[in-house]
Amino acid sequence: MTAPVTTAAPARVPAPDRARPGGRPWGWTVLGVAILAVMLFPLYWMLNVSLQPGGSAVGTPWFPLEPSFEGYRSAVADQGRNLLTSLVVAAGSVVLSLAVAAPAAYALARFRIRWASWVLFAVLISQMVPGIVVANALYSAYNDLGLLNSVPGLVLADSSHGIPFAILVLRAFMGSVPASVVEAARVDGAGQVRAFVWIVLPMARNALITAALFTFLFTWGDFLFALTLTTTEDVRPITLGLYQYMGAYTNDWGAVMATAVLASLPAVVLLVVAQRYVAAGVTGGSVR
Repeated sequence: MTAPVTTAAPARVPAPDRARPGGRPWGWTVLGVAILAVMLFPLYWMLNVSLQPGGSAVGTPWFPLEPSFEGYRSAVADQGRNLLTSLVVAAGSVVLSLAVAAPAAYALARFRIRWASWVLFAVLISQMVPGIVVANALYSAYNDLGLLNSVPGLVLADSSHGIPFAILVLRAFMGSVPASVVEAARVDGAGQVRAFVWIVLPMARNALITAALFTFLFTWGDFLFALTLTTTEDVRPITLGLYQYMGAYTNDWGAVMATAVLASLPAVVLLVVAQRYVAAGVTGGSVR
């Protein structure tokens, strides 16, 4: 007598569940869009007010139905020099920070330095010092050296924030560079400096762009050093110019908001252009 053959019922495929962890429910998407809209609304309102013909923030319509660029003409005429000053100071800070941080990070990552851990600890501690303490100390030194109201003085001051951050970012990446690559260049006759310039720096492109971008943003948005180390209108970054512009032109918010829009453009453009390099540079040294 043969045993009856039983067939297993086909497994039921569960219907997609919008509430399970792996799904993408519409509720979370709507919530994310709402939060993003709230965060971006001040930027939109700044652009909207800058295009209003009346220049008043009271009773401003939701959309610039009759856009006017009079505020931008006033902003360029009054703040064009300050924008140029900020660009020069930011570019100088980026160049100085990378010129100092890249060799320092390479030395800390590749060479056997006895006090390397203490040096890194000191670099990290320097990031925690309040800016007002550094600004007050620099004011006394700059007053003796004649660096007040000067572009080199602002470049040096802003680099005090950019160099430690750049060292930390670049060291994390250069520590993951294979030693065999540098040794192969040394075998081919390259010295330490040439191997660093022609081999290591091109490989560290993403980390260099990340450090340069954050240094530029630190410098571009600096207000404390600009307020402390400049006392005349000869050298005035856009942050300080916008602050004083608001006190003098509170009745013409179109020009004030136009200045704010112009001051935001360089940072926005750089973030859009360099975002993929920044993402790669931040995570480049995390995995060996």
